[in-house]
Amino acid sequence: MTKAIVSPPSQWVMQQAIIWPTNAYVLDFAAGSGRHSRALIALSDSQFKVLAVDQDEAALTELTTAFPTVKTHCQDLESEEAWQFASQQFDVVLVTNYLYRPKLAMLFDLVRPGGHLVYETFGVGNEALGKPSNPNFLLEPGELSAAMPANFILRDYFHGRVDQPKSAIIQRLAAERIV
Repeated sequence: MTKAIVSPPSQWVMQQAIIWPTNAYVLDFAAGSGRHSRALIALSDSQFKVLAVDQDEAALTELTTAFPTVKTHCQDLESEEAWQFASQQFDVVLVTNYLYRPKLAMLFDLVRPGGHLVYETFGVGNEALGKPSNPNFLLEPGELSAAMPANFILRDYFHGRVDQPKSAIIQRLAAERIV
């Protein structure tokens, strides 16, 4: 097995993690190589419980080999098949560098009352800076906050240019579900 190169976690995501409850159950949605799962577990062996979900079985296997306490689930998140974890609720639902609009509302449903949705991905304007450039993968300004249900409070929002770790247009949303 070829070992994947794992990018560092988002500094913004890690700042959000400071306010999450101890022992929070975190869903790392579309986890890829698990850069955030790895960073969250490395903070403290018992601070967070993590379920990493992705369609890349090899990446998930490598993640659990390196971090045995991370639970994983392999599934195509864009298929018509129901998510096998859809009946669960999580203290934190974390999504980075991923967008599939047809199921966006379902992500909010996965957050338990008092829990958090933390979402960071690319926005319109990124096509001028690099990939992704396909409009299907770029959020319009305000799109995440407009999708937020009434039973959520907006805690943080940003749509604009960042230059670290590389120049990109991103959108960030941190929201808390009202109890």
